[in-house]
Amino acid sequence: MSNAGMDAEVFEQFLIQLERFVRDRLIPVERKIIETDLIPENVLEAMRDMGLFGLTIPEEHGGAGMNISQYIRTMHTLSYAMPAFRSIISINVGMFASALKNGGTEAQKAAWLPRIAAGEIAAFGLTEPGSGSDAAGLQTTAVPTGDGWLLNGTKRYITNSPFAKVGLIMARTAMENLPKNAHISAFIVPLDIPGVTICKSDRKMGQSGSHIADIGLEDVHVGSEALLGGELGKGFAFAMMSLDNGRMSVGAAATAYARRALDSAIRYATERKAFGEPIANFQLIQQMLAQSEIEIYAAECMMDDVTRRADAGENILRKAAAFKVFATEMCGRVVDACVQIHGGAGYLAEYDAERFFRDARIYRIYEGTTQILQLQIAKHMLREFAAAN
Repeated sequence: MSNAGMDAEVFEQFLIQLERFVRDRLIPVERKIIETDLIPENVLEAMRDMGLFGLTIPEEHGGAGMNISQYIRTMHTLSYAMPAFRSIISINVGMFASALKNGGTEAQKAAWLPRIAAGEIAAFGLTEPGSGSDAAGLQTTAVPTGDGWLLNGTKRYITNSPFAKVGLIMARTAMENLPKNAHISAFIVPLDIPGVTICKSDRKMGQSGSHIADIGLEDVHVGSEALLGGELGKGFAFAMMSLDNGRMSVGAAATAYARRALDSAIRYATERKAFGEPIANFQLIQQMLAQSEIEIYAAECMMDDVTRRADAGENILRKAAAFKVFATEMCGRVVDACVQIHGGAGYLAEYDAERFFRDARIYRIYEGTTQILQLQIAKHMLREFAAAN
């Protein structure tokens, strides 16, 4: 099963247009976003006009119909700018729309995909105060009522929830833990209905302009059509399928942001003088620049490989995890080198190096921490070995 996606020539033209948009519209407003912690409305409108909220949504539902390689290259191009821009669209495209495409009924797709493609913002409600990577600890419940479901619980660190119109909420539909997390189902929940509370945005280390907040659910009534796919116990599986996309998207974002940090380090190294010459002439500075270039190249190669395999229909769970781990850890090293090359200036807020350092730190945590993904990769390797012997 391969995914042809958008016409290749049209896509390449789109990328050129997006690169120009990143350079001319997005990077110039970054300072303003840092001051206000919000993406300006006119920039969001321009992003909607470019179709950025519906990249992978099928054309019949108002999207661009991109395949995975095209989507991830788009995220990579966009993520040269500050993370808030990818953050606002990636849940729509990589998580919500993906879960709906894979697991939604025709009626659910028809009801929600056009709205998402047009730029209504979605949230993805998996994490809770007591459970993140550990789905068995999920506490939010969905209890059947005569004509639907009653949801109760709290979701934590939910990206975009302060702006979102709809959330895909994971909830228990069985009290005991079942194999393959079949005790968890997914529900499409409009976030403006009675009983839903969006708490105030959490203050964060970095990533200005992107917002996370808790979602409270108290006796929230949804109709039977809210159950994703109309099937119990499938919610977690659909969420996990979306997480492969999410992990590749974060890997691509980390790879692009590492490139941005390296570009700023090269510029600084050629302009800054010490002992009468540019510091770029010093071999230990050159070593940091070269090592950063080597690692970014490796991540770019992983990105091309894993997305090609995904479009060919391979199971890429392990490779998506490997790419996400390598790219995000690599980005951490590159932004650190960028601060080091800037010297004392790298610690000051007036230089971008300090912000790159803070922004990049979360990449190693969300969509699966490095440690959880290492365990997952090892578990798969050992399972394969056992099956073959």
